[in-house]
Amino acid sequence: MPWSEAVTPVRMRRVAVIVPQAALRAALVRIAEEGCVELDRAEEAAPGAATVRLQRLRGRGATVGPECARTALLAAAAPDLDLLEREEEVALLAGEAQLEERAEGAVRQGEVAALAGWCPAAEVPRVAGRLAATGGALLPLPSPRGTDPPTLLRPGRAASFTPLVTTYGTPAYADVDPSWPAGLTYVAMFGIMFGDVGHGALLVLGAVALRLGWPRRLAGLGRLWPFLAGAGVASMVAGAAYGEFFGPTGLLPVLWLSPLESPARLLAAAVVFGAGLLALAHAAGAVNRVREGGWGSALYAASGCAGLMFYPGLALAGTGLVLHRQAPAVAGAALAVTGLALVASGLFRATAGGGAGLAETAVRLFDVVVRTGTNTLSFARLAAFGLTHAALADLVWRGTTGLAGRGAAGVAGAAVLFVVGTTVSFGLEALVAGVQALRLEFYELFSRLFDREGRPFRPWHVPPVEPADPATKVIPCSPG
Repeated sequence: MPWSEAVTPVRMRRVAVIVPQAALRAALVRIAEEGCVELDRAEEAAPGAATVRLQRLRGRGATVGPECARTALLAAAAPDLDLLEREEEVALLAGEAQLEERAEGAVRQGEVAALAGWCPAAEVPRVAGRLAATGGALLPLPSPRGTDPPTLLRPGRAASFTPLVTTYGTPAYADVDPSWPAGLTYVAMFGIMFGDVGHGALLVLGAVALRLGWPRRLAGLGRLWPFLAGAGVASMVAGAAYGEFFGPTGLLPVLWLSPLESPARLLAAAVVFGAGLLALAHAAGAVNRVREGGWGSALYAASGCAGLMFYPGLALAGTGLVLHRQAPAVAGAALAVTGLALVASGLFRATAGGGAGLAETAVRLFDVVVRTGTNTLSFARLAAFGLTHAALADLVWRGTTGLAGRGAAGVAGAAVLFVVGTTVSFGLEALVAGVQALRLEFYELFSRLFDREGRPFRPWHVPPVEPADPATKVIPCSPG
């Protein structure tokens, strides 16, 4: 897959389903089975016959709630709704209710029915082939003006990182899909704060257990095993750089620096690392602003091209001053001032003008400058929590070695202290590092990346069953 596609949501097509009215149900059953078409629904549709029966079952005490929507089934042929009600076949009634709701949104003309919806462009030929067997067709349509397609983030290798993005919000369809860059950034930040070869190895073992489906009560989290494995590997790499194996035990050489001995260097490196991430976030944000509203609006946006000029310019000017290099300092200052002027212009254009507009622009411009500085310094927490992690592990190790030299009882106490202390520090620091990495991801990076929220793609999927299938006798939504 080309890199440009890997960071782009799945391309969607507006489609029309055209079928003979007599074959509408059969076509809808096939669409529900494919599970890759989101059909438009009538805004105010009257309850259908299956819905009415579900409501009556609810009134008689049957469990008919949101869970039924996830366990719904569709009979291949139109079932007897009265029989389904008498036998409390809630799953089949739920499927029929969903089918009725979609059918209500169809436009009928003579003997033909038509529905509109969205489908991934790559799936259109396959769905069209399935519909052809019912005498129907799936026709591509132009996208409605002023309406954005729904967003479907790409499945595959980056799927483990997708929840990191969707927890923050759904990206607009025109935006980049930041799933894998965001995931790699997260595990890198986690590793810096949780740098220890031994602790990282435990995370990798946990990822292997998830991959193998153990423990069973966490089987639903199995698809996140690459995420946990990445965090473990990043922790091991950082731990090797710090020379830490279950703390500064001296078992590994220090390849870069020891957090406890060089906290200032670690702090400076964390801030520089954060500045680089912010520059990349500004660049991705500028791409999103251009895709969303064109160059006209992106040029003046603080999270667009203007911000992209201001932040790297400020960083270049600061670097020039620190290194006592006049040329980069002057060039960076000129770039930063230009970007800030464009931001000010964009902010003023969004006001009513006049003195009040100038005052509002000044306040908001001051906020942009202050947030730029505070967001950069916020990455110092990478060093702070990395130092805390090393200090806790060092405390456990010192206590362990101190007890180990006091006879057999001391050795037993040292073993208990090492296991308990490592468990507590591992759990506490893993939680802290995970939360802090998430905070940096959301507030410092995603706030520059996203300016508006998209709508998630919600395809209709209900598995079909034969009426005589014994599975239809299972009532997952009913008591007992």
